[in-house]
Amino acid sequence: MAKTESRMLPLGTPAPDFALPDTVSGRTVGLDQVAGDKGTLVMFICNHCPFVKHVLDELVRLGRDYRDSGIGMVAISSNDVTGYPQDRPERMKELAESAGFEFPYLFDESQNTARAYDAACTPDFYVFDGQRKLVYRGQLDDSRPGNGIPATGKDVRAALDALLNGKPVAGEQKPSIGCNIKWRSG
Repeated sequence: MAKTESRMLPLGTPAPDFALPDTVSGRTVGLDQVAGDKGTLVMFICNHCPFVKHVLDELVRLGRDYRDSGIGMVAISSNDVTGYPQDRPERMKELAESAGFEFPYLFDESQNTARAYDAACTPDFYVFDGQRKLVYRGQLDDSRPGNGIPATGKDVRAALDALLNGKPVAGEQKPSIGCNIKWRSG
């Protein structure tokens, strides 16, 4: 299980736009459709990564807990599906439906969206404020597969709650750690 850290896009960066297919509805979904008026959580995940599997239940809880709060949420998979067929769109749809995602699960086949966000690993988390400026990037919490710490979403939840309460997001932010995004060769 190779560990890759997120690259920590500079705070204040505007949210890069995207238009990607939602694996559940089949519709093309863009940033305008998922952005919340109070903030937006963009998550780079995939089906097969043990780090994502470890926090999957917490991602579902996040979706439920913040559904009607003014926070928009979206998950994006950018992995090369040739080498990782378990991350294909039909498998993404199966996971989203079986887990009960309350947010779209988009497929970034070109990998351009992952590049625009400077995403490096799965999971990788980005929180933007109501003006779509980056206020948090990094880990969900301190939980990792095998470390005995339960997945609570503590770090992402603190950023989202700060936005909802009109408070600044803490400046000390730890990079996420997970599997590297599986980039296409050539």
